[in-house]
Amino acid sequence: MTRGPHRIPGPRDLSTRLLGAILVVVLVGVATAWVVVAGIGPAIFHVHMMQMGGSNANTTVHAEEAFRTASTLSLAVALIAALGTSVGVSLFLARRITRSLIPVTAAAGRVALGDYTARIPSVGMGAEFDDLTAAFNTMATDLGRIEATRTKMLGDLAHEMRTPVATIGAYLEAIADGVREADSATLAVLGDQVTRLSRLSEDISVVTTAEEGRLTMHRQDLAVTRIVAEAEAHATAQYAAHGVTLRVRTSASANIAVVDADSDRIGQVMTNLLDNAVRHTPSGSEVVISAFVTGTHAAISIADQGDGIPADHIGHVFERFYRVDASRDRAHGGSGVGLAIAKSITEAHDGTIRVESAGIGQGAIFTIELPLIARAPGARSNVPSSANSVVEGP
Repeated sequence: MTRGPHRIPGPRDLSTRLLGAILVVVLVGVATAWVVVAGIGPAIFHVHMMQMGGSNANTTVHAEEAFRTASTLSLAVALIAALGTSVGVSLFLARRITRSLIPVTAAAGRVALGDYTARIPSVGMGAEFDDLTAAFNTMATDLGRIEATRTKMLGDLAHEMRTPVATIGAYLEAIADGVREADSATLAVLGDQVTRLSRLSEDISVVTTAEEGRLTMHRQDLAVTRIVAEAEAHATAQYAAHGVTLRVRTSASANIAVVDADSDRIGQVMTNLLDNAVRHTPSGSEVVISAFVTGTHAAISIADQGDGIPADHIGHVFERFYRVDASRDRAHGGSGVGLAIAKSITEAHDGTIRVESAGIGQGAIFTIELPLIARAPGARSNVPSSANSVVEGP
């Protein structure tokens, strides 16, 4: 666990307040002793001097007695005053601290019982208590969010698994009843459903690991042109099978751009985005991959001519299991977490991802941006361009 920076005690810190309370006790004792010594001691001493006779021995005896009496009385009064002040201040602070800890204990008990709406009010007992209050309230908020996400994820996961499990069950029952034969077609259907469940499990594992910051990555200097070329190469056969043309447009600045990234992870982002694009693009249309540089970031966009996204759905497309058209996506075998994975991996690279769409039937543009680490003047990428690649101006 990472510790926060050491903070120099300030006037509102509990330690400073306790020190102040002790100083009050000491000062009261000192002040009382001074008042007694300055006001009472001389008077007692004077009385004894007036009572002495002319004898030097009597003078000495009375002087010593005056000193002892004045000192004893001064110390006794001072100690009594200091003791009374100390007890009073200690009782006051103890009651304040106890009253301040009561809502902490109550809120902790509510959180332990699953009530993540519990919060600790500010108690005004110093910066330490304020830090404790802020940390507890933040923890309760995070736990509530995690619990809500977990509940939603489990519900969505159960919903996603229902269809393939039901299909497998129905086919197995039909085979057992002799209604269907365990022929190659039936086995193919069962294999597809098992593959779908396996892919769903893997996708959930990846997105959960990424969102928790535990994603293993091997980052290196990676040319943007290499990212685009590898993505195009992996998707070409799939696009040809769907009758969709895949084109690449690379600006001159992107052609020399380099980012710090994990090749496999960024390739997974590109694969998920290209899979999403081809599922929503009709045969005979095209999808365009564009690479360019904007400020201190390299950007890669994937624009399709497909279904488009309504404005009220734009803010939700990167959520797990969220679908603009649930029935259509399930028919095309999407797990529902591909875009969530793309978002998590991109953000793990300190990048951003966004989507734009003019509406239904107007297609969509997904864009990822990654921080640049080098743009050497005149440098060229060693990744060859394909026949569908076009190098544009800056």
